[in-house]
Amino acid sequence: MLGDEKLAHTFADRMLDEGIYVIGFSFPVVPMNKARIRVQISACHSTQDIDRAISAFVKIGRELNVIQ
Repeated sequence: MLGDEKLAHTFADRMLDEGIYVIGFSFPVVPMNKARIRVQISACHSTQDIDRAISAFVKIGRELNVIQ
């Protein structure tokens, strides 16, 4: 959960730049100040797909100062 609406949408846009499609959800879909990223994983995703998505989350998270 990111909390900030703008940050969630920026994060989602940056993930798409990395080739990973995620959705930034914010109010009124989720409670105010509870913006978040939604991912949908299926059995069709390979281990490599998941590893690539995790790497993109880490890269973007660090660039946006969400994680250290």
